[in-house]
Amino acid sequence: MIIRKTTMEDLNEILDIYAYAREQMRKNGNPTQWGNHSPAKETIIHDIEEGNSYVLEENQILCGVFSFIIGDDITYHYIEGKWLNDEPYGTIHRVASNGKVKGIFEKCLDYCEAHYANIRVDTHENNHIMQHLLEKNGYQKCGIIYVEDGTPRIAYQKCKH
Repeated sequence: MIIRKTTMEDLNEILDIYAYAREQMRKNGNPTQWGNHSPAKETIIHDIEEGNSYVLEENQILCGVFSFIIGDDITYHYIEGKWLNDEPYGTIHRVASNGKVKGIFEKCLDYCEAHYANIRVDTHENNHIMQHLLEKNGYQKCGIIYVEDGTPRIAYQKCKH
């Protein structure tokens, strides 16, 4: 499996992956985290243009996507709780898979952790699968943050120093 930067040519396949992920969220008791339209196409395009979007490929077929953003995330300024540290960090957002290849999330984490030692990520309270995977991979629950629309998310962090 390879991980590479997303290109605009990948956009339609990525939209399909996110549609599949939203359906899986609904089936697993998490219908509101991404609703019917998140992440927005404009957000995905912005991630690609900024060089923050990555795809996972196996046998030249896209099987996953995520955003990895180095630097300050405004939604992480306020936390009900406490971050592990205040050092520079990378943030993982919008992880999704087509459901056909196992281990996408772990590959995403491996990639991000290999490129940055201090990682933050958040998830919806109903996304029990993501919470389990984060904790299984050594991420510590730090508190609650609020995303742009004001809804709460459970915030996690892992630092390797």
